[in-house]
Amino acid sequence: MELLKFQKVKDGKYLKNYELTYRNKIGKEKVYEIVSRRELNGIEDVGAKPSGVSIIATCSDKLLLLHEFRMGVNRFVYNLCAGMIETGETIEDCIARELFEETGLKIKKIKKILPPSFAAVAISDTTTYIAFVEVDGNFEDHTSANEQIEAKFYTKKEVKKLLETEPFSSRAQMAAYFFSES
Repeated sequence: MELLKFQKVKDGKYLKNYELTYRNKIGKEKVYEIVSRRELNGIEDVGAKPSGVSIIATCSDKLLLLHEFRMGVNRFVYNLCAGMIETGETIEDCIARELFEETGLKIKKIKKILPPSFAAVAISDTTTYIAFVEVDGNFEDHTSANEQIEAKFYTKKEVKKLLETEPFSSRAQMAAYFFSES
């Protein structure tokens, strides 16, 4: 498989659509569609730069989960605190800002930041860091009018019940499962 060229086909407010031309394993040229959160200037840019962070936050023996309305699936889902890295921002600054904006909480300790991983490999070059943090503070709503988020801490028992009955993003579902089983 060899990526030969790409072209932008749509420039949306948050996502850019590209067509990638590649040579498949039998030598035939094919076209594949992807979206990116970034402006791609060359083939070498595809998947090259981290876009954001997902935050697995705990306080005492409880896990932070967001119950938020997600337009892309037209429903409320349980999710992790997450967001995009702004220009010139460090990953640590992004973690603190996103946590505060979505919950009002503050970082007590960053336990681990994993290397970037691909968020949706079938359709996007978006990569995100996964951060494990301890937090404290009081919940406050600093979100925009375009976000509907309820942040709450959950015990292992509560998380186990949610996993059986509620819709989750896949990353939040995995984090919640391992939290509930640890």
